Amino acid sequence: MPQLVLDSVRIAYGQTGVVHDLSLSLARGRIGCLLGPSGCGKTSVLRAIAGFEPLQGGTIAINGEIVSSATTHRAPERRRVGMVFQDFALFPHLSVADNVAFGLVEGSRAARRARAEEMLAVVGLAEHADKFPHQLSGGQQQRVALARALAPDPELLLLDEPFSSLDVELRSRLAIDLRDILKERGITAILVTHDQQEAFVIADEIGVMQAGRLQQWDSAYNLYHRPESRFVADFVGQGVFLPGRLRSDNEVELELGILRSEFPFACEDDCPRCMADSQVDVLLRPDDLVHDDAALLRAEVIAKSFRGAEFLYTLRLASGRRVLSLVPSHHNHAIGEFIGIRLDADHVVAFRHPESATDHP
Repeated sequence: MPQLVLDSVRIAYGQTGVVHDLSLSLARGRIGCLLGPSGCGKTSVLRAIAGFEPLQGGTIAINGEIVSSATTHRAPERRRVGMVFQDFALFPHLSVADNVAFGLVEGSRAARRARAEEMLAVVGLAEHADKFPHQLSGGQQQRVALARALAPDPELLLLDEPFSSLDVELRSRLAIDLRDILKERGITAILVTHDQQEAFVIADEIGVMQAGRLQQWDSAYNLYHRPESRFVADFVGQGVFLPGRLRSDNEVELELGILRSEFPFACEDDCPRCMADSQVDVLLRPDDLVHDDAALLRAEVIAKSFRGAEFLYTLRLASGRRVLSLVPSHHNHAIGEFIGIRLDADHVVAFRHPESATDHP
């Protein structure tokens, strides 16, 4: 049985709906993530799971028990849910250990102190127990906030943009550390973020949201290589769409050549297959275009971004359309130079061209 189940959840502020019929489930010990642009409703979902927002419709169940519905609302403190906020929310007048022990209400003072020290050891801050928050770095303060959320042994841990106030390098390190801590202790968690790399590092399953709706709940691999909607394809990773024409239900012709797919192309939810001669838009990722000096196809370098081991080149094709290509950095080409390229796409993603409706039966 899944530890967390959201079934057709609807959330509204007054007359304005912000989350529409959202459903997902998360098994015990798994880490989920809600990913999307600002204003898509992801934080509202997290707050509803915590018990801070009521539901207009649908249900939220934790360990098989409904904690929220249009007619049911279990108080946040009775849900055994821990929460880590983006602003840390530490008490400046309390020591680190006392901050961690603050939410513990059972046991003697000595027992609560021991639990706080145990959690500080888990997050690598055992030697900082008697310091105050202002004596710690931002990353250390976030670890204290995590230790405090873990101390009551919650059934579910919720994290709302936990690293948004930290610098990029520190965020990357803490994301890896957080996943290790959660996995070692078998903790089920839901993370909210707009940072794709953060989501990819931490989560087992990721839900991409747009305008209050869940577009796809899937692994990072499938979101990148098998997006179910044009929005997911465009939002996750980098890439461009090139127009193409289907020669068959698994072969598409582009300006760059012919691509073949292992599976038939799906154009839309209500149209399981695209028909031959359909006009489609094909998603090409930077790693789908390989720099090859021997290739007959040439493209002009119009922009470049150095990434250490690689350059991300923006290339202009003969038609004037632009594509992206990741090229090893020892191939340092100048702006305006023409280079050889060839297609090497293992996963072919195509969507019906917005102006094409002739292939729909």
